Amino acid sequence: MRKVTFPHMGESYRTFKMLLNDLGNEVILPPRPSRKTLNMGVQYTPEFACFPLKILMGTYLEAIEKGANILVTSGGVGPCRAGLYADLHKKILHDLGYPIEMIIFEPPRLYPISFIRNVYKLNPGRLSIKAIIGRIKKAWRKLQALDNAEKATHVIRPRELKKGTTTRKYKQVLEWIDSAYNTNDIIEAEAAALEELHKVPQDPNRLVIKVGIVGEIYVLLEPAANLEIEETLGNLGIEVERSIFLTGWTRDNTWKETVEGTTVKDAAKHYLPELIGGHGRDSIGNTILYSKRGFDGVIQLAPFTCIPEIVARTILPAVSRDYNIPVLTFFLDEQTGKAGMNTRLEAFADLMKRKKLKKQDKSKLWLPSGAL
Repeated sequence: MRKVTFPHMGESYRTFKMLLNDLGNEVILPPRPSRKTLNMGVQYTPEFACFPLKILMGTYLEAIEKGANILVTSGGVGPCRAGLYADLHKKILHDLGYPIEMIIFEPPRLYPISFIRNVYKLNPGRLSIKAIIGRIKKAWRKLQALDNAEKATHVIRPRELKKGTTTRKYKQVLEWIDSAYNTNDIIEAEAAALEELHKVPQDPNRLVIKVGIVGEIYVLLEPAANLEIEETLGNLGIEVERSIFLTGWTRDNTWKETVEGTTVKDAAKHYLPELIGGHGRDSIGNTILYSKRGFDGVIQLAPFTCIPEIVARTILPAVSRDYNIPVLTFFLDEQTGKAGMNTRLEAFADLMKRKKLKKQDKSKLWLPSGAL
């Protein structure tokens, strides 16, 4: 019996579950990463491998315990170890005695034939090409709805009157989007979700800090990997804008690079003109763009030992100085604790608020007479 699973990355599992079911597969949902997941992954992976490799290994082992025998994941191109992780996972699992099949999706704009072949491997229902395209379009619309709902929480949470209201509403509306099946239902569920989120009582006059989050894609997208940093920041009165969402990453890696992707590379060119793999160059480019847009700070999230983000980290102090924007970096691994992270975030939030208030006070001094 074919039983398919895939990595857990935020709420995107709801989309992949629907798509794989539509194609005729029995889906084993990947568990949300936990301490157990990480402990299992650490046990069977190299000590100095990066954080996502360890979490994904634990995720696969937990899914295999539930009966999964086909693992679907992404590959990668360029000088980054992540492109080899799927093959390494497969080898480790085979050595452990699990004869799983690994289906690896490379960027379709670079490997279109491989992409098509993999889609057919996951099409036991023998749907026609037209039907497959229709299912993919529907799944894409659900992924957009999930991303849009999450983006709304980043704006609403720092302004909510009662702490925790946005998070509770968000969990509720996610189920609405999840249960929507047809495209029209998905559109209606998204509209209802956004309307419900915007009903959360807010303080429009609250001083809100704006922070951009950059870094490696997995630790950005999976709250269990970044210790729910976006929720923590929102509770500190900080509006977050994340540089990577799965919809944006997918557009850049499907047919052609988006204008946004090109703009980020252009912004980073002075500091890092070459592709170094992963999202290192993007971290630099997005930091510059956030500064130009008037953001109050940037947080870089990186797996421990991630070479592209280490390179970016060595450059970001110069970017911070040249563009007058504070940058805080977290390297994440199995030793990272939430209490320590929260202490650093509180100090960073206090720094940005004092800087913003000082700037506002200076601007008042230059207001024309009677403006106040």
